Amino acid sequence: MDKQVRRLAGCMALAAAAGFVAPQALALESHGYFRAGPGATKKDAARACYGLQGPGLKYRLGNECDFYGEFFLSESFKVGDVDTKIQFTPNLYNAGTDTNDAKLGLAEMFVEGKGFDIAPQASFWVGKRYHARADVHIVDTFFTLQDGVGAGMRGLSAGPGKFSLAYFRTDDGVGGTAGDQPGHRVSAEWYELPVNAGGKLRLVGTYTKGSFSGGQDGVALTVQHNQENFLGLGGGNTLWLQYAQGSANLNTGFGDLSAGSGRKGFRIVDAITWQRGAFGGQAMALWQTDRLEGGDKVNSLSLGGRASYALTRHFKMVAELGHSQRKPDGGAAQKLTKFTLAPTLSTGPGFWTRPELRLYVTTAKWNDAANAAAGAGGVTGIGDGKTSGTSFGAQVEVWW
Repeated sequence: MDKQVRRLAGCMALAAAAGFVAPQALALESHGYFRAGPGATKKDAARACYGLQGPGLKYRLGNECDFYGEFFLSESFKVGDVDTKIQFTPNLYNAGTDTNDAKLGLAEMFVEGKGFDIAPQASFWVGKRYHARADVHIVDTFFTLQDGVGAGMRGLSAGPGKFSLAYFRTDDGVGGTAGDQPGHRVSAEWYELPVNAGGKLRLVGTYTKGSFSGGQDGVALTVQHNQENFLGLGGGNTLWLQYAQGSANLNTGFGDLSAGSGRKGFRIVDAITWQRGAFGGQAMALWQTDRLEGGDKVNSLSLGGRASYALTRHFKMVAELGHSQRKPDGGAAQKLTKFTLAPTLSTGPGFWTRPELRLYVTTAKWNDAANAAAGAGGVTGIGDGKTSGTSFGAQVEVWW
């Protein structure tokens, strides 16, 4: 035993002489999100949900036909002057109410360090991660989304704001089959720029390149303005102005890496949140136009909101109304309107308080053009040719 102790002491002395500093005690941190619950529609049919194809065109309350969860597991420790974080995020997706097609995925696995002497205020990372996200909750859409496999730096002081730079590689660009559209993306971000009282600006730029025969270049630009306590309503407002061309996506991520410079997109989104006493909510307006390489255009419009009113500390009524429209050149306008009423138990009265345990009834109306655009099964996937429907069920949504 004495020999082992002497050997261990010798190893520690050698490590200290070499400059190695042992990390602090590790502590596993966990947070995450999931939604699940039963739902039904008419007899002889699986549950149905109602939305048009495209970002921001489906309002989600009482209108999600899947189960989804993501579970963030991380270790944070310090070695010398460097704060280090290791993160692993599995996710689980099940497309049906009670089917056996659940798929386990790998959303994140990366290491990030901050405190390196070349730029102590910045963090550096390598791996697969969520990156540069900004969303509107009620439509479950991230209007900037740069998730993927890469490496980057974030938080470098740059004048009045901060600067971020990242490189990503994909083996399967949007529009291709697995492995046949590899490509590169470089994304830069200048953010937290104070421009008015309570208001900050965020500028995001992306360059994409398909690295295969027929691969194309692309660029995407986003200007985002965040306003705190907008109009004194106790929430905030976010405005996005977005442009993309070629193989870049409007969300500043990868697009179809074979798309040429004739492919262009423009989008304006405004989302407001509020909480005044017992009354809280979120509302969104969206206008988007996509110009195809042949010159044809598709115009999309979305307007809707969700409101909650706390009748007691733990019980609130939640309602959501949304209208979506999509109009391709030379084709009929696809239209859909959806309404949900959901009595809800919650751990607190606020709009953002979770978990929420909901009962819901959802009703929707749409037109024949929406059915035709959705394919043989129509908007609901049932294939009965109807242009209205009602669904009901229960759902839990939680984040921690």
